[in-house]
Amino acid sequence: MNRFRSGLTALLGGLVIAATASPAQALERFVLRMPFLQTNITINFSGAQSVEELIRSSPDLAELESVSDGHLLGFLRTVFLTPLPLQTEKFLRGASGQPLLEQALAAATYFVDLQGVEIDTSGKTLTDTLSRAARKGEPNILGFLRELPGDEASLDFSRVSDAANRLKGNLEQGVALVKAGPSASVDPALRKPLSGRWERALLQLSVPHRPESLRLISLLPSAPNGRLVVISHGLWDEPESFEGWGEVLAEHGYTVLLPDHPGSNYRQQELMLAGDRPPPGPEELRLRPLDVSAVIDAVADAKLLAGRSLNTDSVGIVGHSWGATTTLQLAGAVPTDRKLNSRCSDLKNPERNISWVLQCSWLSGIQTAGLADPRVKAVVAVSPPLRLLFEPSSSNKLNAKVLLVSGSRDWVVPSAPEAIRPMSETGAAEKGHRLVLVDGADHFSLRSFRGEAQPALMGPLMLGWLNEQLEVPASPRFSQGGWGDQQIQMVDVSERL
Repeated sequence: MNRFRSGLTALLGGLVIAATASPAQALERFVLRMPFLQTNITINFSGAQSVEELIRSSPDLAELESVSDGHLLGFLRTVFLTPLPLQTEKFLRGASGQPLLEQALAAATYFVDLQGVEIDTSGKTLTDTLSRAARKGEPNILGFLRELPGDEASLDFSRVSDAANRLKGNLEQGVALVKAGPSASVDPALRKPLSGRWERALLQLSVPHRPESLRLISLLPSAPNGRLVVISHGLWDEPESFEGWGEVLAEHGYTVLLPDHPGSNYRQQELMLAGDRPPPGPEELRLRPLDVSAVIDAVADAKLLAGRSLNTDSVGIVGHSWGATTTLQLAGAVPTDRKLNSRCSDLKNPERNISWVLQCSWLSGIQTAGLADPRVKAVVAVSPPLRLLFEPSSSNKLNAKVLLVSGSRDWVVPSAPEAIRPMSETGAAEKGHRLVLVDGADHFSLRSFRGEAQPALMGPLMLGWLNEQLEVPASPRFSQGGWGDQQIQMVDVSERL
């Protein structure tokens, strides 16, 4: 889940939660409920044609304007009158009815109540409201709110606080485990600047399961060890965000391929925000592993990298975020709808986190998402959304050993529900799988781009794990340590779960 654009879409998603298809009266007021201050602020929209009239018609705003020495007016002008991007309506029209948007709007209903209409999470009401505002020459937040059907909308800040505390609680166990240490040892030789002993090339691969070909980055080592590694990027990201990982591996002899998943990459996000393509659908849960397997097939059949003498019967897969979920599918984790059905509608679940919006959007694709590839023998899964997706018992039958990595400050895919508890509940450490926590890392900071001055933070860790599981002779091993960092604490917590 990478790359966030303007906050306007998120703001609209939080405000627009409901409505019937048939028109209702325009929204009369918006209430900010702040029980921790024992007060509410009511904004009255009836008859207000400007921000000045909005303040005069709302006693609470008039009082705030007085105590703010007139600064509130400028702030409200910015909030309410800044034009929305021209493509906003087009984007929402293209996204209406898609599972990812529906899940985002369903999650927003926890914070915003809309009285006088029925709940609609399809996005149609949001789109129709923006259309009416634009036709009246008010393509901004104020015009949108005035056209929103219903009697009253309210934002409950106590629920916002509850959600923030829940996310904070989902990080506390990981923070405590990291602080308890011990940190991994550091081998200075693995932290030296890279010498660039590889060749980079861009490739194209036609695949039977997609209409478009796959774009790939290849990193070909000058002294190959005969092993192949495929790196899968996350949602709305691209291979270039992870070339730094691949460069470390190529420096040590690995042939690395980084496919660009066209159904959920950065270009797909651009087209989606422009309204030219819908959000990634549940079918992408099946297509991403097929991309990786097709890459391995192409190498095995000499359609890619002919003459490189690579062992395609024992392959390493590395992934980030959704790409990490892809690695677990290929390792043999079995998708199930059991937890998706029981938890996705529970907006107060203590484990609920931002990644559940994505996971819950996968429900209709579960039955075709079990795509283990027995050639995959080693997996590095960095920050994977997984809590709702996989059957815990399937950890007994994985065809690969899994190194799970999570940042202690990852608010998107927090460590406790998405890494620590799944690992502890399945007894994964007893089966040879490991969990490493990285102090202070968030969901995006563990990525590494092409040509960075220092080797990727994650490089030695990945190298040691892949060396050990793929049995590369005379090479650094995960179990021997040395993959730590002098500045950032990295802790193998597997034995303390």
